Amino acid sequence: MSIGNSPEDERPFPDVSEEARTSVGRALQQARIAAGLTVDAVSSATRVRIAIVHAIEADDFAPCGGDVYARGHIRTLARAVHLDPAPLIEQFDAEHGGRPAPTPAAPLFEAERIRPERRGPNWTAAMVAAIVAVVGFVGFTAFKGGGAGNDAKSQVAEGTTTTPSKSSSPTPKKGKPAEPTSEASDSAIAAAPQDKVTVQVSAPGGRSWISAKDHNGRMLFDGLLKKGESKTFQDNSKINLILGDAGAIQLYVNGKKIEDNFRPGAVERLTYTKGDPEAG
Repeated sequence: MSIGNSPEDERPFPDVSEEARTSVGRALQQARIAAGLTVDAVSSATRVRIAIVHAIEADDFAPCGGDVYARGHIRTLARAVHLDPAPLIEQFDAEHGGRPAPTPAAPLFEAERIRPERRGPNWTAAMVAAIVAVVGFVGFTAFKGGGAGNDAKSQVAEGTTTTPSKSSSPTPKKGKPAEPTSEASDSAIAAAPQDKVTVQVSAPGGRSWISAKDHNGRMLFDGLLKKGESKTFQDNSKINLILGDAGAIQLYVNGKKIEDNFRPGAVERLTYTKGDPEAG
């Protein structure tokens, strides 16, 4: 009779190997078949693509895009085929290195506290500075303008007492003969030189366009003669005239008044020489 454990007690305990355990994908597939669901039906109910459902049932979790997404798909598919997802998630974590440890919250908050605060621009100070600058500029401009005005007034006063105005006696422009007034008398016209032809054109009753040329065809005047104005032309031998409204024109040729009664609005072409007043 032996003392101790019997040989039956020393037999090894039955070993349940990993291979005997149903995989996560196989468990999901069996539950789907038992529920009478197709892969298309599960995909439509869970919005998980058909290809991913097939891959998970074949224990291929690479198409999931990572362990986090794989856990989510396992949980969704398990609920669709009426399985408890918790054991399947634990089995998946055990087979794939375990669930990652959560990140402690304290270092994150600590880092957030020591992070320098980013401040925006101080708009209030900028606005105050801008207002001060504008007020200063306006004051300076007003002060400067007042000083300049006083200087200008003093210069004007001095100028009126010491320097005569240059604009009081305008200088006639060169190249233009002096224009006689419309009230020139016959005696003044009679003083015209005898060796030249002198023609005075005046417009006492209206205005008229006139043109005057010398014996060489050089233009002496071409323009509008207004009411009350007059022009005098001289040449050594001949003056050619064109009157746009002859009825408004009074002519004096070589000191004598031309008595022709021109019709209002009539255009007249006239030529006068020395010894006229006969129209040529």
